[in-house]
Amino acid sequence: MFNAEQIASMIRQGLPGAEVAVRDTVGDNNHFEATIIAPQFNDLPLVKQHQLVYATLGDALKKEQIHALALKTLTPAQWKAL
Repeated sequence: MFNAEQIASMIRQGLPGAEVAVRDTVGDNNHFEATIIAPQFNDLPLVKQHQLVYATLGDALKKEQIHALALKTLTPAQWKAL
């Protein structure tokens, strides 16, 4: 199993320069919510953005070491506009 900081670290490693916040939504190290702001998301549809994040987590998702992960992905420009 992974904790929130480990997941955030994996995402940061796979998406250099990204701002990442991950939290355990129920306190069981199985259900997480992540917000990622990354320049790599520029000009990509939401599905492709999420696929980039999933790719950073690789085997952890495939082996179900991360049971549930809700994603919110934003480009830097979208973040500034909020």
